Amino acid sequence: MRIYSLFEQKRPVFSLEVFPPKQTVNFERVKQTLRELAALRPDYVSVTYGAAGTAAGLTCELAAFLKQELQVEPLAHLTCINSSRRQLDGVLGRMQEAGVENILALRGDRSPEVEPQKDFHHANELMQYIGERYDFSLAGACYPEGHPDSPSAEEDVKTLLYKQQAGAKHLVTQLFFDTDAYFRFVDRALAAGVTLPVQPGVMPIVKLGQIQRTVALSAASLPAAFSKMIARYEQDPDGLYKAGIQYAVSQCLALLAGGAPGVHIYTMNNANVARQVYEGIKGALGRGEDGCV
Repeated sequence: MRIYSLFEQKRPVFSLEVFPPKQTVNFERVKQTLRELAALRPDYVSVTYGAAGTAAGLTCELAAFLKQELQVEPLAHLTCINSSRRQLDGVLGRMQEAGVENILALRGDRSPEVEPQKDFHHANELMQYIGERYDFSLAGACYPEGHPDSPSAEEDVKTLLYKQQAGAKHLVTQLFFDTDAYFRFVDRALAAGVTLPVQPGVMPIVKLGQIQRTVALSAASLPAAFSKMIARYEQDPDGLYKAGIQYAVSQCLALLAGGAPGVHIYTMNNANVARQVYEGIKGALGRGEDGCV
């Protein structure tokens, strides 16, 4: 199934994201998490690629497990800044063999431990390369509050036009906590000529340690309501867990009510958190008590 076709339907698209384990010894644990997530009947599940592409093989394995054993459509991440054409051809070949049809093409994060390759510099270059040689449906990433490396909001939106021209069929946003930032971003992109569906990504913050890491990686701003929540439950882990889930639920509901084409939940491989968020939004997704559409 080509994921972009889901956005042509009238109902919101509900998807989840997981990451491969850093050690293969934990692979079975992640597979069990995927079984639990599959019970939520997501429209698709994205699988990250790991820092500097270190988990490429496990990304393929998890994508194959989703597709072949769980009958859930995978969206396999693929980064290019630290890979040569030859290396990427090997990964793309394995994805084809696994039956993967959808790829989220990314530049990837720069790593001080890894010397960048020179074959690709931007995600749109990877998309064009894949589109000319393979039969995958391509998705792209976007940043409601701007990519950290972009000099301006205008330049940031230009990169989306390049991705659209290179064959991207839909976009998934980086996490954010200011819901209004998403709608401002979509308006800005549309005015620039970006016509792709923009699916917002939401990460439930249920532990204090998540905040510093996620903000550092995403450059997401912290709205007053979010900051007040953190301050109130800073010394109350159980309270923060519940409040974090409720904040994510409220964010998803506001996004869907405002016309977002769906929501993408960054699960951090926590099936319990994903399940609780899903229970809070399934009505807005047009699903009944049994989870069916």
